[in-house]
Amino acid sequence: MPETNIRIDQPVKLYRNPKSGHCHRVELMLALLDLPYETIDLDMANGAHKATNYLKISPLGQVPAIEDSGVSLCDSNAIITYLAERYGNASDWVGRSPIEKAQIQRWLSIAAGEIAYGPCSARLVTVFGVNLDHEEAKAKAYTLFKVMNEHLAKRDWLVSDRPTLADIAGYSYIAHAPEGGVSLNPYPNIRTWLVRIESLPKFIGMARSPELA
Repeated sequence: MPETNIRIDQPVKLYRNPKSGHCHRVELMLALLDLPYETIDLDMANGAHKATNYLKISPLGQVPAIEDSGVSLCDSNAIITYLAERYGNASDWVGRSPIEKAQIQRWLSIAAGEIAYGPCSARLVTVFGVNLDHEEAKAKAYTLFKVMNEHLAKRDWLVSDRPTLADIAGYSYIAHAPEGGVSLNPYPNIRTWLVRIESLPKFIGMARSPELA
């Protein structure tokens, strides 16, 4: 059952691209909260994300987006924050003290910055054929991973003694970094952290591209 007393009358609608780590970030949060949801895969190659009806939900034509009992919301970090606040034991996920909240926000910023421009961008090149500087993206990923691996040397989770939004926001693109040509072999602490997330009750993974992994 969800970590909430709020009655959920209908599933949350998740508009997504199933190969997107941003979308998986939201699906993982939905799964961990044990919320009912339905996925709506957009045919982005044929412009479904630019359709008038979808732009009413996501004005920039981006995925993911959700509809939840009259609430429309886009941006993966905004969505997981909303889900945790509305349906979860919020303080567990978003922070129990000012310093925890600040540290979680820092990792959400890293997810939107260093992760997006590092392992995410590297994977955009190999999985989606996006014209980006692959070597630069890989270099940024390795710089980040060195810092993260050291950070995780004496801790189980990125911020606290429990999983928080920091871990959820970081997981998807780091777990799938090898698909972008970024090896996780030199980073044992990161690999242990990934396994720890994958061991959480209700965890759901994102489909891998076997030919790229």
